[in-house]
Amino acid sequence: MNTQALIAELENNSLYTLHAHTQFCDAHASMQDFVERAIRDGFTHYGFTPHSPIPIASPCNMNKADVPVYLEEIERLKDLFGDSIKIYAGMEVDYLSTNWGAHSEYFRKMPLDYRIGSVHFIQSQNGEFVDIDGGHEQFMRKMSVHFHNDIDYVVKKFFESTHEMIELGGFEIIGHFDKISDNGSFFKPSLEEEAVYNDFVEEVIDHIASKDIIVEINTKAKEKNNRYFPSERWWKVLLEKNVPLIVNSDVHYVDLINASRDYPLKWLRNYQRN
Repeated sequence: MNTQALIAELENNSLYTLHAHTQFCDAHASMQDFVERAIRDGFTHYGFTPHSPIPIASPCNMNKADVPVYLEEIERLKDLFGDSIKIYAGMEVDYLSTNWGAHSEYFRKMPLDYRIGSVHFIQSQNGEFVDIDGGHEQFMRKMSVHFHNDIDYVVKKFFESTHEMIELGGFEIIGHFDKISDNGSFFKPSLEEEAVYNDFVEEVIDHIASKDIIVEINTKAKEKNNRYFPSERWWKVLLEKNVPLIVNSDVHYVDLINASRDYPLKWLRNYQRN
């Protein structure tokens, strides 16, 4: 996918999302249900991005055996609805380590339109991969069971993994690159005010700016936890460093395809006009 051409096209269209999940991972409706709702709501572009296969057990990630079925479903939906909406075959690829991520040959050879690179799992102090996403109470339990309640370790490891993923590449869009801010701040309310945390974010932004990577403003957590990823405080910083931004709903439920996107889209338009 030509990312610059896509950005130019999306700047003139507010009804799109390039981060959307499927029945093959953890979404709560079929791909056809999502497309039909998107068309009904006037969407012009819709990109599916199921959570990628990974070599460890996960209830949220798709199975390798479902990848060809997913790609066949993309083609079927294009045949059915291609005159009404542009449908893309994407994937949200979990970065685990230098041995598994969007840079891996398996994903590079997959016939996708684009890839989102995301960090959901980090290694605990004993080397176990642990999903640090999910709800606050679940995260609190994981902190106790897997990380000895060491939030500084978790935050540092999250951003170290993010840097590794950026450097190895293989993806066009980076997903919610400061997502640890949500669960991390629930565990330690002062987290985002600390100089160390802000240095971590700024270093990641500089790394992103050195690559040809699109940053998403992810709206999924706005209604529930009053958060965008990245936090609004970083949007202007990214644009000043010439990092392209798009607004994605990271949708898992049909009725949330366009949830919480109005404000960041309006903010971006105002910034571009000024």
